[in-house]
Amino acid sequence: FFFSQQDIMGFFVLFESAAGFSLFEPVEVEEIETLSSKVQQSLQDFKRLTKVIKLRAFVPFGTPEKALACQNDVSEGILNDFLKAFLEQNIPKKGSHSLGVADKALQATIGEATPYSCISNSTVLELVRAIRSHFDLFHKSVTEEESQFLFKAQRSLSHSYSRGKVKFNVHKADMMIMQSVSTLDQLDKDINTFAMRVREWYSWHFPELIKIVSDNILYARLAKLIGDKSSLSTNPQLEELNRITGDEAISNNIITAARTSMGYDISEFDLRLVNKFAGRVASLAEFRAKLSLFLKAKMSIVAPNLNALIGDVVGARLINHAGSLTTLAKYPASTVQILGAEKALFRALKTRTNTPKYGLIFNASYIGKAKSKDKGRISRYLANKCSIASRLDAFSDKPTDKFGICLAKQVEDRLKFFETGVAPPKNVDVMHDVLAALGDEDSDEDVEMVEEKVVETPKKEKKEKKEKKDKKRRSSKGSSK
Repeated sequence: FFFSQQDIMGFFVLFESAAGFSLFEPVEVEEIETLSSKVQQSLQDFKRLTKVIKLRAFVPFGTPEKALACQNDVSEGILNDFLKAFLEQNIPKKGSHSLGVADKALQATIGEATPYSCISNSTVLELVRAIRSHFDLFHKSVTEEESQFLFKAQRSLSHSYSRGKVKFNVHKADMMIMQSVSTLDQLDKDINTFAMRVREWYSWHFPELIKIVSDNILYARLAKLIGDKSSLSTNPQLEELNRITGDEAISNNIITAARTSMGYDISEFDLRLVNKFAGRVASLAEFRAKLSLFLKAKMSIVAPNLNALIGDVVGARLINHAGSLTTLAKYPASTVQILGAEKALFRALKTRTNTPKYGLIFNASYIGKAKSKDKGRISRYLANKCSIASRLDAFSDKPTDKFGICLAKQVEDRLKFFETGVAPPKNVDVMHDVLAALGDEDSDEDVEMVEEKVVETPKKEKKEKKEKKDKKRRSSKGSSK
């Protein structure tokens, strides 16, 4: 495979288990060098495997806490002191040695911190797979009780590791936002489909109600309340109708239309089904309203600046499309601008036409306020502000919506600038005012850094002037010669 004769003589394989760290060493050099498909199949046989590789050293973790700490370090690619000491004690110091590691992140860390040449390829993975299958057989003194103990240690470590990973999930705050906005979008589609079905179903019995009530949810609530239209002739239910419609004139029109309706009569069984389905649609609409309030409250906590800038729904859709708030914060403004329009972008690149100007941020109110010629400019400006707001929300220690409110004011000023030509305030001044209002201790340092960046332009101009003078001098010397 990838090992020379010299490297194999000092080749070892590191194996991590729930009981401890193990170090294996090849027995026959040529067997590994010429590792064919037949040899790979024979690795499943323990007797044949012992002729290829042997156990050189093993160190137990000792306690479950130490096992969990080592497993966390291995999963994150960290070389802790326990593993480093184990390798230094059992790998000869003289000569050049190669170490096979299954995890690529750990391989890179060990290669940087130790003098060993770390390898992670198909041969190492095949050996680790075979070792894992026969790990308990390598320990000759293992009894049935110790084998059961090893199984319990594996189960205990897997439970502790999984529990720790779930608790330590850095995306658990914005995960609720992602699930909520996905459910909200799905509910909008479902409620619209179900409400249209209620209108078509109930209109056979009371067709005049469609012309009086245009809102789908209001129609479903009225269909559930009215039921049989003939009941309105004997029992008008004016108070209940007023409570749902909120307008007495509409309620009177419904009662009048029910008395002169040309719709079909409907059986009691069919009417019961229509009323039940209309009630489900109304309850879905109520749940949708509660979920919208939950999303708004969650966005104000997790991403207050993004919420203040473009609203809770659009901000949540950006987070959901990116995968997390941290991922969105790492995106440049140009990516945020077309986030959600990937198909249109690749189609434009393939056909060599104009690329899209906006994606999900098109649903923001600022794009609708701008003129058609300014929509691309304001979307680029808004994406820039969204990128700033998401980074503030993701990495700031003290969450606040002050920056988001000022960023929204900047977008409004930019829209006015497109219409009137009045220059908006600079971003440096706006951020300075926000930091001053918050009373941040680091505000002076931040302003000094920004001022240093602003002063960079005159230095560049001086360099350019110097270069021009030097060119003139050189040309004049060349002409005199």
